[in-house]
Amino acid sequence: GHPEIIPLVFTTKTQEIFNCRVDEDVTEENCFKLIKKEDIIQDLKTRAAISDFHPVKKVVLEYPGEELLVVFDAKFQYGQHFYLVASEEAKENLLKPPETAEEKEEEKEENREGTLEDYHYKPPVPKPWGSLGSEKEVEEESVKESVPKIKYMISRVRRKFGAPVTFTDRNASCVEDSYIECTSYEDKTFSIKKLENDVGIQMVPKIREASTQTKWTYPKNAATLYFPRQLSNEEKEESLSSKELKEFLTSVHLRMEIALQQNEIMNPFFDDWKALAEDESCSGGKSNVYLKAYQSFTDLQYLKNRTISCVCWHPTIYGIIAVSVRGRLSHEEQVNLSEKTLLHQSVIVFWSVFDPIHPQLMLECPEDIYCFQFSPSNPNIIAGGCINGQVVLWDISQHGEKLQNAKTVADEIKVTAVNMVNPSIPIILPYIYVSVGKNGTELPPVRYCAVSSIQYSHKKPVTDILCLPDYFEDNRMGATSENRAETCVQLVTCSPDCSILFWAIPATQLPRQPSSETIKEKEVFYIPPDVPDTSKNLDLCWKPLIKINLCKSAINMEYGPIRISLRELHYHYKTSERVQSLNILELLTKESPDTERSTSSSSSLKVLESISTDFFVGTEDGEIIYSDWKVEIDSDSAKPISQKHTQKYTLHTETINTLQRSPFFKNIILSIGGRNFAIWNEGVTSGPLLQSSCSAGRNTAGHWSLTRPGVFFIGRDDGNIDIWDLMNKTYEPSHLQNISKSMITFISPWIVSPMQHLLAVSDDLGVLHVLEICQTLSYPLRNEYANVLDYFEREAKYLKYCEKEFQEYQEFQAK
Repeated sequence: GHPEIIPLVFTTKTQEIFNCRVDEDVTEENCFKLIKKEDIIQDLKTRAAISDFHPVKKVVLEYPGEELLVVFDAKFQYGQHFYLVASEEAKENLLKPPETAEEKEEEKEENREGTLEDYHYKPPVPKPWGSLGSEKEVEEESVKESVPKIKYMISRVRRKFGAPVTFTDRNASCVEDSYIECTSYEDKTFSIKKLENDVGIQMVPKIREASTQTKWTYPKNAATLYFPRQLSNEEKEESLSSKELKEFLTSVHLRMEIALQQNEIMNPFFDDWKALAEDESCSGGKSNVYLKAYQSFTDLQYLKNRTISCVCWHPTIYGIIAVSVRGRLSHEEQVNLSEKTLLHQSVIVFWSVFDPIHPQLMLECPEDIYCFQFSPSNPNIIAGGCINGQVVLWDISQHGEKLQNAKTVADEIKVTAVNMVNPSIPIILPYIYVSVGKNGTELPPVRYCAVSSIQYSHKKPVTDILCLPDYFEDNRMGATSENRAETCVQLVTCSPDCSILFWAIPATQLPRQPSSETIKEKEVFYIPPDVPDTSKNLDLCWKPLIKINLCKSAINMEYGPIRISLRELHYHYKTSERVQSLNILELLTKESPDTERSTSSSSSLKVLESISTDFFVGTEDGEIIYSDWKVEIDSDSAKPISQKHTQKYTLHTETINTLQRSPFFKNIILSIGGRNFAIWNEGVTSGPLLQSSCSAGRNTAGHWSLTRPGVFFIGRDDGNIDIWDLMNKTYEPSHLQNISKSMITFISPWIVSPMQHLLAVSDDLGVLHVLEICQTLSYPLRNEYANVLDYFEREAKYLKYCEKEFQEYQEFQAK
């Protein structure tokens, strides 16, 4: 639209010739440059077609003036950096733009200010009023009375003025026209529909002030060479032999040598910020803390709509996990168990992480199992606690090879699913029947080999079961004796019936000589072929060795233990060689009164006085009890007297569901119940080392990490898992992750390999989730053991100091 304006491109050489260099000679504020016509013609003659004015040569020669106006176009309004004004009129308009109305008003105001001194006030002169039609609008809007008014005149006789007034009562319904009833009626005035309504609306625009500061970058010239500029041989020789090049090499020689040496010493491209971020993530940052879904298990026949009560990994066989289930019972149903009809068969199901569809093994149970555990000395022996209080034993030694081949069978099933056209399918099919049973039938459960006597068992469900270590055993007086066989021979169970029972397990690996009684029993009782004939002498006649009743001394009430924790339970499962018994304990020669043991002579057993017989108990009322199972002999009556509890702590408001010692510290115990948890030190009696605040949901399960001393997992009733890292935070969980829609019932970690750590989590819907723990939660931090131990010791010292100060304060108050 402006033919007198011609865009031009000025190279750097042209800008230097005519002194119009960008951001130096010309800027956005001072963008005009007058160039003489003679200089432009001389440049055309000198550089000919290379000149930037060659495209407008005709315009330059025909220009009437002596100077041409070149304008720097910083905003690229006409497409290039510069443009040429080809007419005198346009040049004058650009150099001297016409004054705007605002500038004129400013000049007038300046003139007024200049003449303010000569100003004299003149009073305003009234002018005649001129009608513009406003009186008609006022008259139309005014209200005029169109209906004539009604006039009433009220008169009275003059003599009645000021007469006394007497009021009497009368029945209004008896006298005619004594009152008038004003009934409601519909007014048609308000029922008329409006066809047109005169409404005035005034719209006000919303005004908002906003400011933005941006970093402005001015445009720059850019050029790209498609072909490199090559020097001739003469120019190369001249450049290499020049004095400037030699001086340059001499000046940068030392700096280049130092730079090369530094490159050999360290990596100059190493990103310190990135390495710092990795260190922060390894120290417990939220970015790398997660639980990855690895596998899930469920069964429509045995696990559907049932609660998984206990989860245990097989100690020696890789990838095998066992779960026990129980029915969803209310409190009343748990009290009246005899009135409940069992609609489901009670089993313990063995799964393999390599085959999530088919169970590998099922153990038949007389009742629903609340808890079970593998024997630490012989993983083929499994002990479980029933809902009716009985203790059950299984022997799966005949099925160990089948469990070990679970991975091979699962791999072959996968191969069969892939190679459907392979003629070798008939060879693989027999291995498929192993996981589902012969001829595709249902997997038969393995029957239990021993059940405790109902009369001498618990009266309520067995809520926790533990195996004593293989280096000592208890006698009937609670004294700990040497166990020379180095096999786990005793169990400990607890129940809400206020009792803790110690059970003796017979040594199944020793051969027994047949007797006439056993031969008669074989003739009377039929034993299925898949049941090992190892503990048949205990079936329904198995009695506990020791019974401890937890009674409150002040009032005639008893405690209902739910969880129990023993100090001497830091054992390891044996896989190949036999572990030698500990010789660091003090041994005293004393005969053991236990004469029913058949594995060793009771007269040769030595009492271990240094074994701790103290234990912690978590009750159904949320109390923590610290007691001793050892039985003392009364000096007066010469009768055994059980030790009463020495400490009681009331911290939790609901049932204790987890009471577990740290795998790294023997004296550190984690208790979980209700909406909080606590960490205790067995040597500190004044209270917990750490007590959490109330969480949003109820805590239902928990477990320590097996590799990091300061990490533990807590499951909640809303399906979430709180991951606590004491190295990162002690006032809130470091990470929260949702696992299920229902309540978490049990948590069990396991170390598969140094590079893989798994976490088994069960829920209230009968689903077992196997999660893979991330590296941040698997590998301990630098000096984590020492730092966590130092934290616990500091808290213990603080509690002892507070207890001491409190005692001194009480003594001061007493004085």
